[in-house]
Amino acid sequence: MAKAPNVLGIVLAGGEGKRLMPLTADRAKPAVPFGGSYRLIDFVLSNLVNAGYRNLCVLTQYKSHSLDRHVTLTWRMSTFLGNYVTCVPAQQRLGPQWYQGSADAIYQSMNLINDADPEYIVVFGADHVYRMDASQMVAAHIERGNGVTVAGIRVPRVEATEFGVIKTGADGHVIEEFLEKPADPPGLPDSPDETFASMGNYVFSRDVLVEALRKDAANPASRHDMGGDIVPMLVAEGKAGVYDFQENDVPGALDRDRSYWRDVGSLDSYHEAHMDLVSIQPVFNLYNNEWPIFTSHPQLPGAKFTDNATVGESIVCQGSIVSGAHVDHSVLGSNVVVSAGADLQNCVIMDNCKIGRDVVLKNVILDKNIVVPDGTEIGVDPDYDRQRGFIVSKGGVTVLGKGQVIPAAVAPAAEEVASEVAEA
Repeated sequence: MAKAPNVLGIVLAGGEGKRLMPLTADRAKPAVPFGGSYRLIDFVLSNLVNAGYRNLCVLTQYKSHSLDRHVTLTWRMSTFLGNYVTCVPAQQRLGPQWYQGSADAIYQSMNLINDADPEYIVVFGADHVYRMDASQMVAAHIERGNGVTVAGIRVPRVEATEFGVIKTGADGHVIEEFLEKPADPPGLPDSPDETFASMGNYVFSRDVLVEALRKDAANPASRHDMGGDIVPMLVAEGKAGVYDFQENDVPGALDRDRSYWRDVGSLDSYHEAHMDLVSIQPVFNLYNNEWPIFTSHPQLPGAKFTDNATVGESIVCQGSIVSGAHVDHSVLGSNVVVSAGADLQNCVIMDNCKIGRDVVLKNVILDKNIVVPDGTEIGVDPDYDRQRGFIVSKGGVTVLGKGQVIPAAVAPAAEEVASEVAEA
C-alpha cells in the first residue's frame, strides 16, 4: 500500500468582508454564522478533515476574537495522533507590519511550513459554502506533476466577468493564462460556452510554493496576493494546472447539490445561500451524513412549536420556540423566540433574537441578540427601512447588525396625528 503524502493545510481566514457589513462589524468574515448552527469556516475545515487532512493552520488577522474562540472550542483534534487545528495570528516575524496580502500571510508564517515539513501544501479560503474532497485534488496534482493546482468551477461565460478566470490549453488541464475579471472570458475546450472560475483553493508542491513566496516578497510591485501574483507567476513558468471541481466525487452527494459552491461575499449571496438550504429538496443538502459539516452545538433543548404555530420549509435550531406564529422559508438559529401572530418569510434569524407579537419580517437578516418589538414590520417597505437606519441590499434584503436596537412600533394612525399636530 502506497504511503499517503505528507500534507499541511493552510486556511486563509483573515478576510475583512466589507460587503457583508453589518454582519462583519464585530467579527471576521469566516466567523459569520451560517445555516443556523455553523460558522462559515466550518465548511472548509470539515472538507479538509473529512479528506483526511488533520494538520491545519488557520491564518487570522481582522477582528479575529470570535473566530479564534470558535476554532479553539470546536476544532479540538486528537493530539495523541498528532492532529491539530490551530489559529495563527499575524506574528510580525519579518518586521513590524501586518499581512500585506494572502501570499504575504503565508510568507510571514513560513515557520509553519518549516516545522511541519510537508511534501504538499493545501491552501484553501475560509468563506465559501461547499463540499469538496481535497484528497482527490491532491491526487490529481501529484499525478500531473504540477507545481500548483488551482480548483476551477465551471460557470457560464456570460457570468464569469466578476471572477478570476482560468484559460487552459487544449488538454483542459494546463493553465495558459490566469485572468482577473476579463471582459471576454475564454471558453473551455470541451464546452465553449463555459469557463473556469477560480475557487480560491490551491494545492502546491512545497518547494515550488516556498520559492514563489520568496520571489514575490522581493518584488516591491507585487500585491502579495495568491490569486493575483503567485498563481500568475507559476503560470508564466509553466508549472500551473487546473482541477475541475466537477470531477470531485463527494460521498453522499445528491445530483442536485453535486458541485455546489457558493461565494457568500455579499449580503444578497449570503441570503440566497440560506434560501438554498430550506426547500424539501434543497439545492445544498446539509443532511449528508457521509460527509458531515462539523461544528459545536449549544447545550439547549430541542426546538418547540406551540399554540398552532405553522412552520414550512424552514430550519429551526436548538432551544428555539415558535408560538402561534407563521414561519416560512426561513432559518432560525439557537434560542430564538417567535411570538404569537408574527409572520416570517424568507428570513435568516441568528441566535438569541426575540420576535414580538404580530411582527412581520420579509426578506430580513437579523444578527444575534436583537429584540423586535410587538407590531414591528421590517422588509415590507425598503424605503421605510432605510429611513430607520437599516441596511438594505441591492437585492432588497434588509439587514440588522448584532444587538441593534429597534424602536417600538408606532401605529400609522398615530404617526398621522403626530404629523398633523406638528403642521398645526
